[in-house]
Amino acid sequence: MSQGATAGSSRIPASAPAPGREQRVTKQRLAVSAALDDLADFVSTQELHRILRERGTTVSLATSYRILQSLADEGLVDVLRNADGEAVYRRCAVTGHHHHLLCRNCGKAVEVEAPAVEAWAARIAKEHGFTAVEHTVEIFGLCPECTQLQACP
Repeated sequence: MSQGATAGSSRIPASAPAPGREQRVTKQRLAVSAALDDLADFVSTQELHRILRERGTTVSLATSYRILQSLADEGLVDVLRNADGEAVYRRCAVTGHHHHLLCRNCGKAVEVEAPAVEAWAARIAKEHGFTAVEHTVEIFGLCPECTQLQACP
């Protein structure tokens, strides 16, 4: 997946603990957080670990997994499964509930709000007596740039 700068976001810095939860701020956690800030698209733990090594940062792969999971648990990064079923992570500009359009070719991600999906999920849950419902919607396709590249002979 490609690298790039994320436009100014209003997210909570990764060094801030979630309310009611103490999170130790380590050099490794700060390095992972800084690397995520520099990426525009979702990244696997192994890709992030490679990036950290290229930067000269010493963080084990196991520690990278733990830090990313911790950031996801705290709501500081989004996590989803790519087409291969691998967990991928990204620092999102939107702090509230949202969904993603994901390019199958280049990995570009676009954050979208979907009020119709929210209403549908709430209605279906209520019809079936479910409470404390959560959902994730990821839409996979080709971004405009990849569509254009495929259209060119």
